[in-house]
Amino acid sequence: MTGVVGQMPLGAAAACAGAAIWLWGGPHAAPRRAQLLLAGGGVVVERPPPWWGLDDVSRRLRGRWRPEWWSPVLGLALGLLGGSALPVVAGVAGVPLLSRMRRARSQRRAAERRADEVIALCAALAGEVRAGRQPGEALRLAARQSGGLGAAGLGAAQASVLAAARFGGDVPGALAAAARRPGADGLLGLAACWRVAVDQGAGLAAGLDRLEAALRAERDQRADLRAQLAGARSTAVMLAGLPVLGLLLGTALGADPLHVLLHSGVGLGCLVVGGVLEGLGMWWAARIVRGAEGE
Repeated sequence: MTGVVGQMPLGAAAACAGAAIWLWGGPHAAPRRAQLLLAGGGVVVERPPPWWGLDDVSRRLRGRWRPEWWSPVLGLALGLLGGSALPVVAGVAGVPLLSRMRRARSQRRAAERRADEVIALCAALAGEVRAGRQPGEALRLAARQSGGLGAAGLGAAQASVLAAARFGGDVPGALAAAARRPGADGLLGLAACWRVAVDQGAGLAAGLDRLEAALRAERDQRADLRAQLAGARSTAVMLAGLPVLGLLLGTALGADPLHVLLHSGVGLGCLVVGGVLEGLGMWWAARIVRGAEGE
């Protein structure tokens, strides 16, 4: 009876791991990937889902599942293995932090897509102006063809810019207002080109070409810097994962490090100090990387 009770935490942890694998890839993910790999470009006929609808349920769960929700799952597994509630509390407390990181990453990707759409808008607008269209009509056609305003996620700013272009309003002012969104600062250059071309009669297409080249060069420079900093990020992540590797090695050697950390005063002190130092190290490494990217 004692052996059965001792195996309950391991069984619960295995159940959590099985649920994670189910949500990550689905019950038939591995056979489906093998079929697609061996198909050789042919068509693979998908079998209909079973009558109990597990495929549909797992697909819906994966669509609604957030990466930060793995934190309490992992905390629950560690709590069952270590026989303590501290990992569960830490896992629940880590959800807001991970959610904030996910939102920041999503905002950064949205800003990058917005910058790409502004570049596409400048290129399309230059082509329409060279085709002999008036600036207002050219802006409307370029925004419709390239998606540079709507796909850039500018929202109500798109309507104000297009309305100003259609009815002879303050197009540079509308573009400057739209440039306040992250990643859309290239619209400030477009507003300057528009103002110079309309007020002083300068060539709008030539200015747009120079603006597009400058925005592309800036984007390529950011991409090159990000590639150079990838090694630093990987090193920081690898160093942050060394304590986990130490715990795994201690468990393999039969030292039971989780019991020492969670059920002794010295272990709890080491856990708190180590967690604080780990967090400070990750924060400092991220601060250095962000500083390099900002420069």
